Amino acid sequence: MHGLDTELIVAVAASVVLWGVFSARLEALNVSAPIAFVVVGLVLANRPVSAVNVHVHSETLRSLAEVTLALLLFSDAARVNLRVLRHDAGVPLRLLLIGLPLTIALGTAIAVLLFPDLDPWTAAVIAATVAPTDAALGAQVVEDRHVPQRIRRVLNVESGLNDGIATPFVSFFIAGAVADTVAHSTASLDGALGELGIGALVGATVGLGGGVLVTFSTRRGWASPSYRGIGALALALVAYALSIELGGNGFIAAFVGGLAIGTVLPDRERKETLDFDAQAGELLSLVVWFLFGTALVTALDATTWHTAAFAILALTVVRMAPVAVALVGSRLTPMTVAFIGWFGPRGLASVVFGLIAFDSLHGSEAKSVLAAVTLTVLLSVVAHGLTASPLASRYGDHINALARSAAERAPVPALAARPRSIRRASRATAITELDE
Repeated sequence: MHGLDTELIVAVAASVVLWGVFSARLEALNVSAPIAFVVVGLVLANRPVSAVNVHVHSETLRSLAEVTLALLLFSDAARVNLRVLRHDAGVPLRLLLIGLPLTIALGTAIAVLLFPDLDPWTAAVIAATVAPTDAALGAQVVEDRHVPQRIRRVLNVESGLNDGIATPFVSFFIAGAVADTVAHSTASLDGALGELGIGALVGATVGLGGGVLVTFSTRRGWASPSYRGIGALALALVAYALSIELGGNGFIAAFVGGLAIGTVLPDRERKETLDFDAQAGELLSLVVWFLFGTALVTALDATTWHTAAFAILALTVVRMAPVAVALVGSRLTPMTVAFIGWFGPRGLASVVFGLIAFDSLHGSEAKSVLAAVTLTVLLSVVAHGLTASPLASRYGDHINALARSAAERAPVPALAARPRSIRRASRATAITELDE
């Protein structure tokens, strides 16, 4: 007898194969990979099929989700070259340093109002967990050439960095919620800050050291190009796991490590080095979306009308109002501000943060957090997936009517593109540059 759940492996592997075969057809119908994998997981885990069985409390589910998020944090951060970004950093910095904190603050206020039985710390956990946007879910818009280069770049940078920036908020709020709700808890706010510091130090050391080592060996012909990507994948795992071993935050380590190596690596070496890491992370993300679908019914068990109201507000007012405030004075048109505000899809980071909060808290607080996060992500996967192409096309018509001097049309330096993904493997033409 095998200890592995072979039924689950067969189901996930077959789903990946079928997605690779039919992905272009499904995407033409605005069915994204997350939508497809959530639906397949939901169908296979429940009656009348009931072919697989996954528990929300599963340590395997949480561990896989955490490693996947670490890889994606590392990969997304590494592609945002800070040296290139500084030439047009105004709008992304507004969204990250003004919009994101305001989103968390407004989300906390609304959660306090809608969930009066929860303490403010737990309400803040919910708000911070659903605040970051997902780079993979936003790829349909980022790769759509109807959207001007500068706006695609803004969305790309924001989604690549805000989950890493949200991590300290989530960790801090969870520590506060646990200290308030669990008797004799060993968690503390000082301990959470210490974990973040250790994570940042480990990530910077691994990222800078690894980047210098890769550059040095490549220039001397020591490194085979086919193994550079594997090395980057290993660096992401080293940063994540070493930080945890030393008592730090693994996600912060992966995020800071990605920023560090992306800044050190020369442009000509970045693509070969980082592509494999991104592809591995995306493959794992498909597995996580499948597992998310299998656990959906259980996760939504505590859903009420308050939960539904919060999820709808989180995707609209809580996201769009702070974006509008952050972009005051940016010279972008109201339609552009609304477009950026709407396309803030919630995804893998929210799922992982929700699982961590669920495991850290107890009783009704844990169930309320999980239900709110799960419903918000589910609505986002469907709503943003179905509206990405149609709204991008309509927005493109709006941009075409603007003058050449419009802020949206300002030229910007190119950032490294994400590699061809599994969901686009069947396309005849690869997107080799995000901003060519």
